[in-house]
Amino acid sequence: MAIYLVGDVQGCYSELKALLKRVNFDRDCDILYLAGDLVARGPSSLETLRFVKALGDSAKVVLGNHDLHLLAVYAGIKKAKAADKLDKLLTSPDADELINWLAAQPLIQKIPDKKKSAYMSHAGISPQWLLKDALEQAQLIHQKLISTERNQWLALMYGEKPNSWQASLTEEERFRYSVNALTRMRYCFMDGSLEFHHKNTPEETPEHLVPWFTLSKTIDKTPWVFGHWASLMGHSSHSNIYPLDTGCVWGSHLTLLRWGDKKVFIEQAHQ
Repeated sequence: MAIYLVGDVQGCYSELKALLKRVNFDRDCDILYLAGDLVARGPSSLETLRFVKALGDSAKVVLGNHDLHLLAVYAGIKKAKAADKLDKLLTSPDADELINWLAAQPLIQKIPDKKKSAYMSHAGISPQWLLKDALEQAQLIHQKLISTERNQWLALMYGEKPNSWQASLTEEERFRYSVNALTRMRYCFMDGSLEFHHKNTPEETPEHLVPWFTLSKTIDKTPWVFGHWASLMGHSSHSNIYPLDTGCVWGSHLTLLRWGDKKVFIEQAHQ
């Protein structure tokens, strides 16, 4: 059995299939972890969702910000952008089934490892959290998204405040902060509060902002896999993190990591 982890697919279905073919992925014995943002901006969001769903227990997904936005669009809370190329998915005959499946996916996955436990979320782990905080909040979000009140909570997730866990006093505020920390976070202020407007590399970013992983104490002991941050291009200054978003949808490449030996496979964008 092999464990593979892949970065943001974002509808780049042909690249995903090419990578899995190259490593001879066998759904009967291998496991594929997907770092969120299965959909949006790429040409084949519908095919991607159908394929990953069909993998059953051989696929372990975490939700990303684009996945959550799709849920909100399908619920009529937000309007789809033409650039997201979601029309085919939104009007497909199996859209209900696919959306309900997507909504049932967690925000954090634990990755089996003989040496020490590792985890995956779309954006990382807030430096204001301990591991137990992150797991607890991810589970609370999951319960809300599989409940009959899903749409009410999806409507409440938009916004950038509060950007500090200590300032998240109400259930609604804790929900919004947790969604942002797990799916939108890149940079933080020095006190660990979240900043949402910078996406470039650390070398190109103002000095008063720092990558979340430079402040997190959790990752000193716990390896963390994430996507979301394409400008990192798979590189980081911390040996215990694995950034996997390498901007395939923007014309770069899709990255697949074999967890056992940490070998990296890439597939250049097909379009």
